[in-house]
Amino acid sequence: MARRGRDRAPEVEDAPADSIRLDRWLCHARVFKTRTMAAERIAAGGVRINGAPCRKPGHEVKVGDVVTAAAPGGVRSLRVLSPGERRGPASEARELYEDLDAPPVPDAPDA
Repeated sequence: MARRGRDRAPEVEDAPADSIRLDRWLCHARVFKTRTMAAERIAAGGVRINGAPCRKPGHEVKVGDVVTAAAPGGVRSLRVLSPGERRGPASEARELYEDLDAPPVPDAPDA
């Protein structure tokens, strides 16, 4: 018997706009080249959120969270500034986080 339009299952609400799956965010922020690589590192225990180990790629991260990841280039600590819409160019990815490991900016020389 054919289903009628009114018998459809209710739509599932999307996650809030200020949060995103951890594996997606790591890919959008260009910490890992692919979402699969991010998910594998998370499952292996190579990622922490706010200091707590996380082994679930689907864990939601939100603005303000601190993500520490053992990335291919070394350990990185990043504060989430935005969930991001897509995996874009590096310049766009840098707007998604604050690098907590960045060297301090030197003071301007006195003239």
